[in-house]
Amino acid sequence: MTSPEFKFTLLKTDGGARRGEVSMPRGTIRTPAFMPVGTVGTVKAMYLDQVRDTGADIILGNTYHLMLRPGPERVARLGGLHELIRWPHPILTDSGGFQVMSLSGLRKLDEKGVTFKSHLDGALHHMSPERSIEIQGLLDSDIQMQLDECLALPAEVKEIERAMEMSVRWAERCKVAFGNQPGKAMFGIVQGGDQPALRVKSAEALKALDLKGYAIGGLAVGEPQNVMLDMIDTVNPHLPTEKPRYLMGVGTPDDILKSVARGIDMFDCVMPTRSGRHGLAFTRRGRVNIRNARHAEDMRPLDEESSCPAARDYSRAYLHHLVRSNEALGGMLLTWNNLSYYQDLMSGIRKAIDEGRFADFMAETQDNWARGDLAPV
Repeated sequence: MTSPEFKFTLLKTDGGARRGEVSMPRGTIRTPAFMPVGTVGTVKAMYLDQVRDTGADIILGNTYHLMLRPGPERVARLGGLHELIRWPHPILTDSGGFQVMSLSGLRKLDEKGVTFKSHLDGALHHMSPERSIEIQGLLDSDIQMQLDECLALPAEVKEIERAMEMSVRWAERCKVAFGNQPGKAMFGIVQGGDQPALRVKSAEALKALDLKGYAIGGLAVGEPQNVMLDMIDTVNPHLPTEKPRYLMGVGTPDDILKSVARGIDMFDCVMPTRSGRHGLAFTRRGRVNIRNARHAEDMRPLDEESSCPAARDYSRAYLHHLVRSNEALGGMLLTWNNLSYYQDLMSGIRKAIDEGRFADFMAETQDNWARGDLAPV
């Protein structure tokens, strides 16, 4: 069910876990939701029809990469990102801030924004909060993220505070630049590293801007899982319950379960796609490294009970052969399996919250992982 306006409806809670829906003109996002990462307008090694069939309601695009190639003005001339890539459903674009900080060889950051060298050809570019929102508008993104400064952890407290405060000021400018776009949303990004007081200060400042959604950024950047979970526990009480909460760049299936238990509604991560291209499969029995020799003569599938043909209909021996031979099909099949597993996990989470048994579902899922994969043949 679509809505002419961007709207979040909280349907059910179970402990800290939340079940909801984000409705907008291009479709409804069932939450908790996992967003496959389509960095340059493609979810790597997948057809977008396949991505949709796994259960994805929304995908993510990246402002930094799409700005460099093919360029936002060109995408706009071609009818927008949805039209170009044949994905008529919602798209969230991140602001490009993380990639500017992590990929560009040379960057200069000040109050105006960030000047950086392209990792493709070394050309100089400038990204201000206003330009980030302009680019996301040219892409015709449904959910647009504010430009922020994302520091790698660990970092000095003074540096974390400086970046957090500038990110708040940039959020204010992004809100002005975003203006009123019917049916679309701009989300703010809570920063503050691993410092609870700074996280709270950031959350309260962003809440005062009355944005349509809120993300927690700057996590899963090298800190232990318990630090990430502590920061979620710190931030969520300071975010409005009636707005969606998005944990950026997270993560493993275990990260997702534990974050849902703490009230997170939306996730994205390259892990299922990147892992698939490198021979690692996610299954209900945990992770399976299909490159291992033990699979070379194993005619059993990855998971005979999976809804995904890649997991159910192809033998481990064949998947092993493809991956060891560096055949593209190996990465395609494992990526298909992984995205299907992630979406099946999200579907199971939503059903468990609806039925008031999320804690039991979480325990059963973790117990299956702990039991491990099938014994070798």
